[in-house]
Amino acid sequence: MTNEVPGAPGAKTVAQSRTIFSQAMMPADANPHGNVHGGEIMKMIDSCAGAAAARHARSRVVTARIDELSFLAPVIVGDLVVAMASVNEVGATSMEVGVRVEAENTLTGEKKHVASAYLVFVAIDARGRPTPIPALLAETDEERRRMAQAKLRRALRLQRPRG
Repeated sequence: MTNEVPGAPGAKTVAQSRTIFSQAMMPADANPHGNVHGGEIMKMIDSCAGAAAARHARSRVVTARIDELSFLAPVIVGDLVVAMASVNEVGATSMEVGVRVEAENTLTGEKKHVASAYLVFVAIDARGRPTPIPALLAETDEERRRMAQAKLRRALRLQRPRG
């Protein structure tokens, strides 16, 4: 069985690397008032996005940038937190991964969108040097929309001064 996309040699679909992580939030993840630390959510975002990036590249990947991270609602002890990551766009050796985080109250079933982030990963070889990655094939209108938005974010990143 091959992972190659018909009509696009070497390319991979968004679905092939989509990744979902879930974790119940415990008292050790929170402050004394029961609110989960933002750093715990950030770690989950980076881990989930990194897994999606590695699945796409099929190589080691490193986080190069957290382009945007928005906390939208609090997470409390007992919530089941679900992070969903997918590759939005790829370049020669780097890729943008989008992550949506939701929290579910397991007693009521209520779900809320608690965070969103865009991260940039670089694929690296065994010597730590950037290595080429497969192209990305967007199959749905939503995937094409996310790809177009990622291209705009990349153009803005390239305009920013480095240093």
